Amino acid sequence: MPTEISETTDQNAKNFLTKSEMKKFLEATRKGRHGVRDYCLMLMAYRHGLRVSELIDIRLKDLDFDSARIYVRRLKGSLSTHQPIEGDELRAIRAWLKIRDNYPNSNSNYLFLSERGPLIRQAVNYLVEQIGKRAKLGFKVNPHMLRHSTGYYLANKGCDTRLIQDYLGHRNITHTVRYTRTSAHRFEGLWR
Repeated sequence: MPTEISETTDQNAKNFLTKSEMKKFLEATRKGRHGVRDYCLMLMAYRHGLRVSELIDIRLKDLDFDSARIYVRRLKGSLSTHQPIEGDELRAIRAWLKIRDNYPNSNSNYLFLSERGPLIRQAVNYLVEQIGKRAKLGFKVNPHMLRHSTGYYLANKGCDTRLIQDYLGHRNITHTVRYTRTSAHRFEGLWR
């Protein structure tokens, strides 16, 4: 007869990066051949909790530099929103746009390009895995981990579950509560 495993044991493999791991990961993006692009790409994926398909679908027209906003076009039935672009992210985008002009197909509507045209999903998957290796995190990194990292970061920061739901574009809040359920922040102040 199989023994039951305690509910306190985490049955899932780690599926996100902590704040310090994310810092190492982003630092490692700069060490590649396309460091300026890759840093911008991964920073935006993390800051906006983007799926790979949403990341490679960003168009130049989605960026509004005057108001420092990006239109996040969510897929998979999620809710699209306008989100702020922070200063370091704005600088990363501008740095990439300067280099982007030298790429073939620089007249493309898509923000992120490879030497062959717009970035594709397989290229981003490979890139994330390689950056994870360069960062020496000790585990395999996949693109969806960046989206989960966003959710856990916001929960640990103490953000409201509904805010996280809207930010990540979840239609169903059950997809969001996983982040707040494990957040130690929600227990702070219980004994004061």
